[in-house]
Amino acid sequence: MLKEAQYIWKDGKLIPWAEATTHILTHTLHYGNAVFEGTRAYMTPEGLAIFRLQDHTRRLLNSAKIVCIKSPYTQTELENAQIELLRANKDDYKANVYIRPLIYLGYGVMGLYHVHAPVNVAIAAWEWGAYLGDDALKYGIKVKTSSFTRSSTKSHMGKAKSAGGYLNSQMAKYEAISAGCEEALLLDDNGFIAEGSGECFFIVRDGVLITPPHDNSLESITQATVVELAKDLGIPLERRRISRDEVYIADEAFFTGTAAEITPIRELDWRVIGEGKAGPIAKRLQEEFFAIVQGKNQKYRKYLTFI
Repeated sequence: MLKEAQYIWKDGKLIPWAEATTHILTHTLHYGNAVFEGTRAYMTPEGLAIFRLQDHTRRLLNSAKIVCIKSPYTQTELENAQIELLRANKDDYKANVYIRPLIYLGYGVMGLYHVHAPVNVAIAAWEWGAYLGDDALKYGIKVKTSSFTRSSTKSHMGKAKSAGGYLNSQMAKYEAISAGCEEALLLDDNGFIAEGSGECFFIVRDGVLITPPHDNSLESITQATVVELAKDLGIPLERRRISRDEVYIADEAFFTGTAAEITPIRELDWRVIGEGKAGPIAKRLQEEFFAIVQGKNQKYRKYLTFI
């Protein structure tokens, strides 16, 4: 269950958490057209700080543009709303916080043509620890290649973080957990690695960090952070396609994402990856990443918005 906070921001004002409701005939509920973000705020020695607020909010608005939803709020207004919400709930937060802005189509019309539906915006934020568990960050997870292919760019706009697009990921995640694993790895329609159910993907071979291009995946903000960190640390980097069997013989593999942060993969399809635990490059990147979000790296303080 979610750890409820006092307020949710909805359509320009703060309302009590329990009153953040919507009508059963809300357009998005029936047809799946909505966009959202996942953003984290971390507890630092200087208080709560949102990580890459501007980038996440920009991606939210880009997603809305892709799926033809006109946001009633500007980027600055949405950034300020997230800050306002965290400040209003500050007494409810004792640990790291996950922020969920949502732009959706509300009650008023039905039918597939959506442009006359009212546009609503809501932002919720709650305490949330490691998405796949604290042990996952330290020891790694078991992953299964999904029988579900990542939705093709011929039929799905994968650059939008859209609600309807996540049914594919939901089914892949369900399948993986049912098979005794913690996460799914999805291939694209050419058989190459696309991404996890909600994460981007990296491997390490012979000291080289490798991650797929964005041909068939979301443009990940955490992935971009890891790429930037790798360059700072002098870790060789390649952006290229990765086949499933190459992962089996990789020295390391890990997921990245706002929720997953940097989560090592110890097994894929019941093949042990490397030494079956977090490898040295994943560990180094984890250390540097958490130093950034905890406000300990001065170079990257530009990515933190202190509350």
